[in-house]
Amino acid sequence: MASVAPSTNRIERVALTRNQLIFVILLVLSIFISYIDRGSLSVADNYLQSDFNLDAEQRGRIYSMFFFGYTPALILAGWLVDRFNVNKVLAGGYLLWSAATLLTGAANGFLMLVCLRVLLGIGESVAYPAYSKILAGNFQENQRGLANAAIDAGSKLGPALSVLLGGLLMARFGWRIFFVCTGILSLLWLIPWFILAPKDRVLPHHAKGKVPGFGEILSKRAAWGTFIGLFCGNYVWYFIITWLPGYFRKELHYTQNEMAVFASVPLLVLAISALSSGWVSDRLISRGANPNLVRKAFTGLGLGLSTVMFGSVLTHDRTTSLLVICAACLAYGLYSANLWATTQTLAGPWAAGRWTGLQNAFGNISGMIAPWLTGWIVQKTGQFYWAFVITTALLVVGTISFTIIIPKVEAIEWRD
Repeated sequence: MASVAPSTNRIERVALTRNQLIFVILLVLSIFISYIDRGSLSVADNYLQSDFNLDAEQRGRIYSMFFFGYTPALILAGWLVDRFNVNKVLAGGYLLWSAATLLTGAANGFLMLVCLRVLLGIGESVAYPAYSKILAGNFQENQRGLANAAIDAGSKLGPALSVLLGGLLMARFGWRIFFVCTGILSLLWLIPWFILAPKDRVLPHHAKGKVPGFGEILSKRAAWGTFIGLFCGNYVWYFIITWLPGYFRKELHYTQNEMAVFASVPLLVLAISALSSGWVSDRLISRGANPNLVRKAFTGLGLGLSTVMFGSVLTHDRTTSLLVICAACLAYGLYSANLWATTQTLAGPWAAGRWTGLQNAFGNISGMIAPWLTGWIVQKTGQFYWAFVITTALLVVGTISFTIIIPKVEAIEWRD
């Protein structure tokens, strides 16, 4: 862990203002809802199999379709939040993804499910570029760790609640009504957003600054470190949220109700870990620790220690397997809490939207691959062993990306 520098390097720790706190709360709620909407379909995995007669490979393709809309739209989303009012861009995307969730409850076949997943991905593409734009422009370096960690914790609590309540409610009322109700309730978030969201005065659109083009960002070694690192980290994350329920049912032989309870536990552990790690990293930087060392230590150590997840597939004991996955999620929270704080420091407020869009676009190519490839492996081999081998290997590559490929976590000086 990064050592604390002498007291002369201490940074004054500034409490969040009222506007900052409102922003964080609303953003956490939005990503929480986003991940409920994104992850609910995997909870309905066995219903898709029975209602539409879909095998594992076909279900994996449906899960991947989200990313065929999400990934290419991220580049456009990054440009939009740098060019237009970030609050309105986020609201527009939110409206689109909530509508797609609602309509999923009325899906009548494979093709409609595919189209709605693509639409959901396009809508959700605005989220992270908007978050980075808001945090890079309105939060100081030693405030971003906790703010990003709170958002990241929301992204982990969303799937946890989706698995827990979604699994229990679907078992009792069926899967369609869950999507209809979730979509309708999601739309309510727009009301406080338009009323309470502070106007972005820190980065007025008419102000001048160094705004790099996509080409300049792509020329930076640090950018490719974040791109490759996110690809690897996301592969593991999407494996967890799309196939962990299926792994618990198929390999560990949980019932639907047991899966709903126990498969949510690792996600809750991850959320707590992320929130704690963000707070600790901010405290270290405020006390004088080098931000470069702090961000690299948390991201690299987090991905490196997450490799323990491979131990889960080596045991057939349900309790041991669950504990190993929880340990991996505990480590993964170190990485995920500091991931976007690293990007925001490197990019700066004027490039945060574009950089995040590019990074997320590259990183989410893994979302196109992980759900489908896992489904294909399970369909061909009848087990999850090789799926765990691939995720473990990518964790190692991700560790190298954040610790070695990124030369230093500090603001890049852009051309005028």
